[in-house]
Amino acid sequence: MRNACRELKQGGRRLGFVPTMGALHAGHLSLVQAARAQCGAVAASVFVNPTQFGPNEDLNKYPRDLNRDRELLEKEKVDLLFAPSAEEMYPPGAVSWVTVERLSERLEGKSRPGHFRGVATIVSKLFHIVEPDRAYFGQKDAQQAVIIRKMVRDLDMGVEVVVCPTVRESDGLALSSRNVYLNPEERKQALVLYRALCRVQSLADQGERGARKLRDAALQVFGGEKQVRMDYLEIVDKDSLEPVQDVSRGALVVTAAFVGKTRLIDNLVL
Repeated sequence: MRNACRELKQGGRRLGFVPTMGALHAGHLSLVQAARAQCGAVAASVFVNPTQFGPNEDLNKYPRDLNRDRELLEKEKVDLLFAPSAEEMYPPGAVSWVTVERLSERLEGKSRPGHFRGVATIVSKLFHIVEPDRAYFGQKDAQQAVIIRKMVRDLDMGVEVVVCPTVRESDGLALSSRNVYLNPEERKQALVLYRALCRVQSLADQGERGARKLRDAALQVFGGEKQVRMDYLEIVDKDSLEPVQDVSRGALVVTAAFVGKTRLIDNLVL
């Protein structure tokens, strides 16, 4: 893979890279399309990374369909697809990890201990293998994007991290590979995440700047959907992920909730 990527870059072509866990949807493909528009060559990876799943999470049932993923990427004219095994990516006796401290322990990291250690490690490994000029990630995984940018900056990696807008269904639900777990009733309930974020946006547009009032309004929306169990909803600084009191300089509204047994995340940039 490394040699193939270097061949693609010969002649000064810029290489764009889209790392994924497969089960591709329009959100992933929007990243591929951005890479294709901005780079002379595009590589993608499909790897369900075991080290970012907790002991009681959905590693074994996570949707996998490599043939379908490959066909979708071929239609988007991706030049290279890297689909390694877990044994290739984590050879026996591997004990080295990448940890982005503090940022990894908040929000998602608090709910899913060790998750971002797995994310940072696999993304670092993929960057070393592919050696891309640009790497593309979705805004839906907002904390992940913040952490990867910090890792790249701190470790002097020669890759530009590009974060692309969240892609949504027509009714606002953020696209996610885990949406396939939802039954029709849960699919309706899941819209409460988007409605809560829209309520925050509406109040902010009307001039409300107090984070506590904005958060309380979002919690009221969640309170109207009794079947959904909220994990967290916080308003934080876009870079440090520290809670903010005032959103005048912008902020990130992040939320996670369980709809049935399915855990979904969403966010809004103010």
